Amino acid sequence: MELKVDFEKNGGLVPCIVQDDRTLRVLMMGYMNAEALKKTQDERRVTFYSRSKGRLWTKGETSGNFLDVVSIVSDCDNDTLLIRAVPHGPVCHTGADTCFGEANNSFSLTYLESVIRKRRDEASEGSYTASLFKKGINKIAQKVGEEAVELVIESKDNNNDLFLNEAADLMYHYLVLLAAKGFSLDDVINNLASRHGK
Repeated sequence: MELKVDFEKNGGLVPCIVQDDRTLRVLMMGYMNAEALKKTQDERRVTFYSRSKGRLWTKGETSGNFLDVVSIVSDCDNDTLLIRAVPHGPVCHTGADTCFGEANNSFSLTYLESVIRKRRDEASEGSYTASLFKKGINKIAQKVGEEAVELVIESKDNNNDLFLNEAADLMYHYLVLLAAKGFSLDDVINNLASRHGK
């Protein structure tokens, strides 16, 4: 779908909100003109129009903390952009994770999925995840079954640490199975949403 942006409404600039694609945390807000948007689309790195410098400014051009673009959408009035991106380090010039002073904890199930896919694609020696993919779908499915049984067993006792460890093991192997089948958590969430008419 072609991106429609009304640059004329606000004198040639539109606000652009940048959100972490993995954590969904809002990282920063800047302004773009048509040239900044084109450069961002072409290079897949966020570039703003700096009002103070009077020129295009690629986020990270000095610090190396670039923002790699995952997606760009405009709002309903076509006068604000939302970019989902992967940050390469802290985003704020103060050294903070975000320009709003919030921590951007990059560990999430989405992040874990990306690590699992990377291990699958790189097939690194010594990686447990890569070794599971190498053994094939039957072994991965078997591991999910084993971990599910272990979780059920631990749920009958009162050791919370063991229970949570088994729950984590099951979740990890479940994500490996999804990746092996070519699916993601988003596919499962969409399936669940469809059951609720969403």
